[in-house]
Amino acid sequence: MPQHPPSSPERIIVGIDPGTTIMGYGVIRCRGKNQVELVEMGALHLSKVKDHALKLKRIYDRVKALIETHAPDDLAVEAPFFGQNVQSMLKLGRAQGVALAAALAHEVPVAEYAPRRVKQAVTGSGAASKEQVAGMVQRVLSIPASDMPKEMDATDGLAVALCHHYQLAKPKMQRGAGGWKAFLADNPDRVRQK
Repeated sequence: MPQHPPSSPERIIVGIDPGTTIMGYGVIRCRGKNQVELVEMGALHLSKVKDHALKLKRIYDRVKALIETHAPDDLAVEAPFFGQNVQSMLKLGRAQGVALAAALAHEVPVAEYAPRRVKQAVTGSGAASKEQVAGMVQRVLSIPASDMPKEMDATDGLAVALCHHYQLAKPKMQRGAGGWKAFLADNPDRVRQK
């Protein structure tokens, strides 16, 4: 499986919107900071599967297949939000866990983002609707209206991948790592020599 170093001009990112009824996913290819293209998007429908353990196996198998097909550099997943129903949260956490396990089994680095963070990264508002997220994903990736999925789970998966891409594209200083010395060492082209 080819692994691109962090400074590589091309990265493949898989984004997962976990769910035990529908799991949305999206795969993007990034070249540099500004060129991003759609590779694949879709949704795994699990409503007809009654056994929860079997649902988890199907999620694992689908994420594994995405990894084996696209050899991604990273897998990003949306974290479960805290709701009122503890059983729903537990099931959603398990779905997220098996997606992460599939990535880790293939030595793919993983990242996790809160739903508000994904919305903020893609639309500029952490309170954006699913429709607003889908519209921005469509615009950023130049997806023709005829190719847009009926369910927004697939575009949610793409939004998670885009969120990760934007996070990687930020200078390290903005991510709070390393200080000025590390920033200058990582960006010699931005330093003027006297």
